[in-house]
Order: sequence, then structure tokens, then C-alpha cells
Amino acid sequence: MKSAVTISLVPEARGGPFVYWDDLAAGCRAAAALGFDAVEVFPPGPDAVSPDDLRALLDDNGLALAAVGTGAGWVKHKLSLTSPDDATRDRAVAFVRSVMDLAARFEAPAIIGSMQGKWEGAVSKPVALRYLGHALFKLDQHAADLGTTLLYEPLNRYETNLVNTLGDAAQLLTGASLEHVKILADLYHMNIEEANLPGAIRAAGRHIGHVHFADSNRRAAGLGHTDFAPIVAALADVGYSGYLSAEVLPLPDTDAAARQTIDTFRRLVG
Repeated sequence: MKSAVTISLVPEARGGPFVYWDDLAAGCRAAAALGFDAVEVFPPGPDAVSPDDLRALLDDNGLALAAVGTGAGWVKHKLSLTSPDDATRDRAVAFVRSVMDLAARFEAPAIIGSMQGKWEGAVSKPVALRYLGHALFKLDQHAADLGTTLLYEPLNRYETNLVNTLGDAAQLLTGASLEHVKILADLYHMNIEEANLPGAIRAAGRHIGHVHFADSNRRAAGLGHTDFAPIVAALADVGYSGYLSAEVLPLPDTDAAARQTIDTFRRLVG
């Protein structure tokens, strides 16, 4: 398994669970100095980051790109894959595709989290799940064309009322016959929704494509009450060799959160 840390470039998301903020170059330098393997970037949109500049930053700092987030699609642009408006759903799919195009240049996946939306008002849960499944099917085809994967993140009940557990996410992916969409297992969300985190990981198994490495209070691993040793053991048991990426609150401050993360990663993984 490999280590990664998040960098948010979205002003509208300030206060959210990202370690580094605003300055991509500074975030890359800090991540490299601490020995992280990669960074996970959350841009305002795909055109906000120059691929050439990003390539140079990664190469200069000996880093890989772990993933690219699409959260700005909702936070900044109010696009949802389950919107009641057909045109909004189409724009949401187009936004995700464009982020996938950027990420694929670095052999990295894009992430769908908050853009999945929720069911409410005129959109019932079955209809919302149909919209979501249809969008994921189209994006699965785009991932196949790019030769990459897409990450789908089940969120806790306070952020969505659609899919909350790894088991439900796996059922959604298999039911829609998706071959290039994997589950992002976020340990913070799992702490809220799963009865047994290692058990949920073992059950989801081959569907897991990425892990957000966060403690029970969404602080850096080791600053809450999550028992990480059996979680890492379960990931090893299912053959997971991807990133443990710190999507955590920058508390008590950015540098301390980053250092706590890499120290815990090294203790658990080596």
C-alpha cells in the first residue's frame, strides 16, 4: 500500500477535510518533504490545473497523482448526477468526464462523492438510483475508452440518503454491470455506517479501488478512536495495494495533520 495526502484548490470547500489548501506547488513540496508517495488533488474544474504544470510539479517532487476529485462540481457549480433537471444531469456527467480526462493523463482515477446527490422532493429514491446508475454506466464506458477507472464513494447518512455502505455500493456497481468503476472506501464514512469495518472491507473485496485514510472524528489517523491495524490487515487480505489517502481535517494544523498521517501510515504499513 502507498501513502497520499489531499490538496484542495476549491475556495468554496474551505473548512472541509483536506490537508493542504490553495497552493498546489507548496502542497506538493510539503508532501514530498514528509515522504508521501502521492497527492490527491481537488480542483475547481479540469481547466483550473495545467497538465504540463502538474506534471512538472509531480516529477520535480517525486510524487504520483493518486486521484482527482470532482467535489467542486457540486460545491462550486451545483451539479448533481441525480438532479431532477435533465440538463443539469447532463452537465454533471460532462463535468465528471472532463475531470476523468485530466486524471487519465496521469493514469489516475477521478472520484465521485458529493456529485452523486440525494433523493428528495419530486425525485424518489428509486428514481434517484436510476439516474445515478445511468450516469455511472455512461461514465463506466468513458473510463473504458480512457483505459482508466472511476471511483465511487458511498457517503454517510448526513451527506446522502442514496448509498451509505460498501455493501450497498457493491450491489449498485454489480447491478449496473459496471466494469471500470471501483469503490472508494472512506474510513470516516465507514465509521458512521458500517457495523464492522474490516468485515465490510473483506466483503467488498475486489470492488475497492481507493481508501480515504481518516480517523473516526475525521482527523488524521491516530487522533480518533478507530482501530486501524485490523483495517489494514483486511485490506491486505483482499489484495489491496492502492493508496491510503488522507482526506482529513487540517487539525490541529496542516503540518501536524500531515505528519500524523505519515507517521501512522509508516507504523501500520512500513
